[in-house]
Amino acid sequence: MSEIFKSCFEIPFLRLGSGEPLVFIHGLGEVKEGWSNQFEFADQFDLIIPDLRGHGEYQSPGEISIKNFAHDVISLLKGLEIESAHICGLSMGGMVAQEIYRQAPEMCRSLMLVSTFHYAPKRLGKLFLQYRQSHSENKYPEVLRESAAKVCLYSWSKENFESFYQFYKPNREHYFKSMEACLEVNNLRLLSSINIPTLIVGGQYDSVIPVWVQLLMHKQIRHSEFVIFRNTGHIAKLEAKDAFNKVLRTFLKKHKTAS
Repeated sequence: MSEIFKSCFEIPFLRLGSGEPLVFIHGLGEVKEGWSNQFEFADQFDLIIPDLRGHGEYQSPGEISIKNFAHDVISLLKGLEIESAHICGLSMGGMVAQEIYRQAPEMCRSLMLVSTFHYAPKRLGKLFLQYRQSHSENKYPEVLRESAAKVCLYSWSKENFESFYQFYKPNREHYFKSMEACLEVNNLRLLSSINIPTLIVGGQYDSVIPVWVQLLMHKQIRHSEFVIFRNTGHIAKLEAKDAFNKVLRTFLKKHKTAS
């Protein structure tokens, strides 16, 4: 069973299992419990799953930025006296994982970058943000939540919608600040410097971040592995949870360092 903690830095997080440390970082609008399908990794790993600033229980966040998201996770690991960990991030969480490597590469045993990107052209990003803000004005939260589900999911089954709604809980005050932070990411030079085991995951029908973006990342990160999940959208950890977990386990098994 998972337990909810708050570190000395007031960062809410889940911790369960034992073994090599494995950090799961959620996406935009999600909460830490959104990794529930991956709690099974506690049979082999020490799972650390935080809420990012402005998400879940972390609702007095200070400045929202990818840099600060990463700093929080690094501070959490240091507070727990964890020297290094496997880092897995979905979407915005994948951007945070890249930033953790930028700030503290020695703390990263491996990276798993899921349905994420490494660069957003400024002009395009600004237009996208304006569009999303105008699109959300004067709309009920239920309508916006359903719209998000339809964009993120490939299979619009009742089960998938219910699972999505359970863990997609955007805070309107912090949501667009977090989106803006994502659109400021520029890791064009960072990727070629990554020299640890890296797995890049994409969804065949991802309409949020098209899979060709992850292909570009794969080409930039030397010796990285690249997996595309068929018949999935933006959230393979939900739509293809068994296959997703199997791929992660296979990757982690190859790169475990503890005896």
